[in-house]
Amino acid sequence: MYVHGFASSGSSGTVMALRRHLEGWQVIAPDLPVDPFEALELLRGIVCDEQPCIVVGTSMGGMYTQQLWGVPRIVVNPSFEMSRTLLFGKMGRNKYMSKRKDGAAEFRIDKAVVERFKEMEKQQFRGITEEEKKLVIGLFGDKDPIVHFQPLMAQLYSEERCRWFNGEHRLNDTVVKKVLIPLIHELTGDEAGCKYY
Repeated sequence: MYVHGFASSGSSGTVMALRRHLEGWQVIAPDLPVDPFEALELLRGIVCDEQPCIVVGTSMGGMYTQQLWGVPRIVVNPSFEMSRTLLFGKMGRNKYMSKRKDGAAEFRIDKAVVERFKEMEKQQFRGITEEEKKLVIGLFGDKDPIVHFQPLMAQLYSEERCRWFNGEHRLNDTVVKKVLIPLIHELTGDEAGCKYY
């Protein structure tokens, strides 16, 4: 399963790249609601119903993915303080960067949405056990100009659970192909019958 970032959708360029490079795999990539608790509930329901072999989330999606206990996860440039990101630059009307199934072209961020993110941020790291630490890898772009949460990830999960790639905040096709896909195969062991990601 793939969990998209802010202002994106399940039809983003990253999803298309994953489908190209994971031939024979089914890639589940839902469009997320704006409300963080609704988004997390949706994702937990999909994990429960579909039982994916692995979940990958980028940026805001990495924040959600980190909270999907019990399944192997890769969090790419996770944005653990979305409330600050929204408050300082994303308030008001925003346009989606890729097409959504519901046809929505834009959405609104207001103080109520920011407060919902603040509420989630207070509890997002509850549930990290020694077993959970073994299920998560943090993947960080060494030139990411947007978020910098590798030190926090290393503190929560250990330095060994953090990896770096040559790149920025958003993934491009080269990073997907040469960094992310091999890591997916490493974590899943290319299990027979592992068709969800």
